[in-house]
Amino acid sequence: MTIICVGGAGFIGSHLTDRLVKDGHEISVIDNLSTGKFKNLEKSISEITFINGDIRDLDLLMEKFKGIDVVFHTAALARVQPSIKDPIKWNENNITGTLNVLWAAAQNKVKRVIYSASSSAYGNQKKMPLIESMIPNPMSPYALQKLVGEMYCKLFSDIYGLETVCLRYFNVYGERQTELADGPYATVIGVFLGQKKKGMPLTIIGDGTQSRDFTYVDDIVEANIRAMKTEMVGKGETINIGKGDDQSINKIADLIDPKGKRKYLPKRIEPKKTLASNEKCKELLGFKPETTIEEVIKKWDKINK
Repeated sequence: MTIICVGGAGFIGSHLTDRLVKDGHEISVIDNLSTGKFKNLEKSISEITFINGDIRDLDLLMEKFKGIDVVFHTAALARVQPSIKDPIKWNENNITGTLNVLWAAAQNKVKRVIYSASSSAYGNQKKMPLIESMIPNPMSPYALQKLVGEMYCKLFSDIYGLETVCLRYFNVYGERQTELADGPYATVIGVFLGQKKKGMPLTIIGDGTQSRDFTYVDDIVEANIRAMKTEMVGKGETINIGKGDDQSINKIADLIDPKGKRKYLPKRIEPKKTLASNEKCKELLGFKPETTIEEVIKKWDKINK
């Protein structure tokens, strides 16, 4: 198929681009490189068309979406804390940008848009695991913006007949993740790895008992591929993409650097726990994430020895 990956130079988008190239599709990537990196595409750059562009540029999207079968929308200004400091900029990218992607897709008769949603939309919930039918409780501008993107996807399916599906990612980690504490998609795993390399104490927010459902990037990619292919979705469905196994931040620190020092920092606004129900994922996409964080860290340790 002819596919555009918006945000394809980013952490998740570049892994998805590599897989789409491997599977033999005709791929274009649109990315403004504000948080993505051209280096992330080095495996696939000779096989793709790269467009240095911004999802806030509707005219660009209207032009580039002509003749496209599928759009993967992985572009975003990510992370909770920066969105609290600058909600206007985050809104322009995450809501206006998403609306532009959907409008350009609908106007150009794109068959399907797969939207990268976020488990942050759940916020704090009293019951676990987190199920898609729960009432969202976003705790930051970023979380709210990603939720609005889901709602726009459903609306575009209902009103304009554009096939959409929303994949709610849970705490994605893997190769190419940033190791900078203030970087885009700065997961605690990436930050810990960067601190360990530099011989620094691992910085833990709060007491470290908060837990997250860490999901390996290859499983995220597989979910996207299945969401593109299956006839079971296309009406704006929201689907959790999570391992279904939460780990405390303290445990992650012990896995990455068992003998290293710890530095505990003040608490911040964030959910105490995330844990995905993946029943809907199994039902509609025919799989669930299986990769464990223990096996990934063991693999990384072998590579670095």
